[in-house]
Amino acid sequence: MHHVLRSTQYAIRHMHIIETIADFRRVRPQFGSLGLVPTMGYLHAGHLSLVQRAKAECGAAAVSIFVNPTQFAPHEDFNRYPRDMERDLGLLREIGTDLVFTPPMSEIYPPGFSTYVEVEGVTDTLEGAARPGHFRGVATVVCKLFTITQPTRAYFGQKDAQQCVVVKKMVRDLNLPLDVIICPTVREPDGLAMSSRNAYLTPEQRRAAPVLHRALSAAQQRYESGERNGDTLRATMQTVLHAEALAETQYVSAADPLTLRELDSVGTGGVLFSMAVRIGNTRLIDNLLIEGE
Repeated sequence: MHHVLRSTQYAIRHMHIIETIADFRRVRPQFGSLGLVPTMGYLHAGHLSLVQRAKAECGAAAVSIFVNPTQFAPHEDFNRYPRDMERDLGLLREIGTDLVFTPPMSEIYPPGFSTYVEVEGVTDTLEGAARPGHFRGVATVVCKLFTITQPTRAYFGQKDAQQCVVVKKMVRDLNLPLDVIICPTVREPDGLAMSSRNAYLTPEQRRAAPVLHRALSAAQQRYESGERNGDTLRATMQTVLHAEALAETQYVSAADPLTLRELDSVGTGGVLFSMAVRIGNTRLIDNLLIEGE
């Protein structure tokens, strides 16, 4: 019985909730190695798996919760993006998170803010083409979070594949002193990739949403049976998506995992299958990475 109590106390021990950069910098020296998980809140099991890995590998885990306006276009869902800070903090406290950074808008973007990070090349295609300016906002806020929190490692989910490529390139190009760790996509039992935006789906739309994973799996099966033609692999995904009446395809891709350029033929460098699909008013993305040889 005492053992159970001890482990429970460990899980709910003190968690620092910090709103200002100055306060975070004051507390940061208490922790040596620190793993950072940047989030926009409305946390799900995918986020929590990143936090648990950060804690296991670094000894201490920090989570930022900040819905970043600069990565949303004017017509996108910034104002309706789901938020529930009290719930998020409860989940993070349960798994032993050490630091939570919850800055107000004015702390990250003070009046007169005018400096942005542009990662060229890998932001031109896919999500970058569909959402102009999105990755400028992502790279800027992530760079700021890295300089504020000074993590040893930062953890991101593979679901946002292009974001992972962009952040890794930014860290390499700017010589930022941390490691970027990419963790596998966490899925619902029916294959749907976990996402805060899944909360927008009606029950009928939710039943349709696993079509993304089915389309990716179909391309993977074709690849594993020997197919290497890019157009054929893209058409395989398109066919599966087209069969779902509620799915409106924005793009399907079979691209080089490093450059994100579409492949005519898959070679030894592997392939990143990815897609963006609108179901009702909700835009879903998913991907499947086949590593190079």
